[in-house]
Amino acid sequence: MSDSLDTRTQWLSEEELATARGQLPVVYVDAVPVRTDLNGEVTQVGLLLRAMPDGSISRAVVSGRVMYGELIRDALIRHLEKDLGPLAMPQIPATAQPFTVVEYFPDPTVTGFHDPRQHAVSMAFVVPISGDCTPSQDALDLVWVTPAEAATLTFQAEMSGGQGRLVKMALAYCGVLF
Repeated sequence: MSDSLDTRTQWLSEEELATARGQLPVVYVDAVPVRTDLNGEVTQVGLLLRAMPDGSISRAVVSGRVMYGELIRDALIRHLEKDLGPLAMPQIPATAQPFTVVEYFPDPTVTGFHDPRQHAVSMAFVVPISGDCTPSQDALDLVWVTPAEAATLTFQAEMSGGQGRLVKMALAYCGVLF
């Protein structure tokens, strides 16, 4: 192994990534950003508006790949800062635990979680956010809604690839959606 290869900052070329996506699952993290009250109860859910891989515009949670050699917690922080801005101040415990593991497939009938590019395995986290958020990078907008609003058919219809189901699972995990 070459000492010049920094696995913390290097990633695959587009061609190598396409080959890898066709041959093995890719590890991701999903983060459902929430605001909480003084008792720690979820009062708002942050939903991004972003361009999806298929060219459509959709509401989504924070999501992204885990790089080789990267800690899961570091991947969460990197993607939260990338999508919500550097002042979001995510509250991630030192030993973060996912509330579920989601498998995305190119075939939407396998699990209901769909990514047309690949088979991806994603650890999903609920992450309280205490700072100011400014959508950046791939995020076009960010809206904060109540848990009840996030579970409505209107917002569910704005999410693709199973993201609406993931948000409902996160809210049920937090005890605010039954």
